[in-house]
Amino acid sequence: MSEPAETFKQSLPRYLRVSGVVLAALIVVGTPWWGPRLLSSFDFFHVRRIEFDGLRYTDPAELVARLSIDTLASVWMDLDPLAERVSEHPMVLGAEVQRRLPSTIYITVRERTPVALVPGERHLVPVDSAGQSLPIDPSVTPVDVPVVAVSDTVVLRLLAQIRAGAPELWARLSTAQRENDTDLQLRVDEMLIRTRDNVTLARLADILPVEADLARRRLQAVELDLRFRDQVIARLP
Repeated sequence: MSEPAETFKQSLPRYLRVSGVVLAALIVVGTPWWGPRLLSSFDFFHVRRIEFDGLRYTDPAELVARLSIDTLASVWMDLDPLAERVSEHPMVLGAEVQRRLPSTIYITVRERTPVALVPGERHLVPVDSAGQSLPIDPSVTPVDVPVVAVSDTVVLRLLAQIRAGAPELWARLSTAQRENDTDLQLRVDEMLIRTRDNVTLARLADILPVEADLARRRLQAVELDLRFRDQVIARLP
């Protein structure tokens, strides 16, 4: 004698039941415009989780508040308005929103990145490569970036390049400033680097073999000058 259909349904493993619902959802969503609208009426697809990727300095709670997703919202809602709300946050350059069935909204964020600290009226202010002040409190959220005297976009763009392309040098960099109309000064550990304001990462890398050669001779420069073509001039104590 066969079991009643309802009893058989209850005996199915939960993951099979869930997989069946998700598969049915994928089939329905491939139908015309009324498919997602139909699925939105099911409690199974109510938003129960919001995940962010790409956040380092931004408080996720602030973004969740901007989303204004209530407990009855469905993952089948229009996602474009959500991306717009997140992108309006001053720390966000852009956002991409995806749904992950059955109940998760997944948001990839392109965050503004601090590249320097600039003296403000009361304390140091984090700024990005465009010189825009960022709403980060360094006393609460650690911001390990160089200090610059003024918000000079040439200096800030160079710092952004170093951060992205030369992480080992970036980790040693403490200050950066303009020396004159064409020259810059970078403080790397206890050493001063003097260079032109159009310096490339490849040119900055020229200091590494010079440092290595000096170290072999148990010497350490207090200044390396990159302003002369194809030369690195070292000044010793």
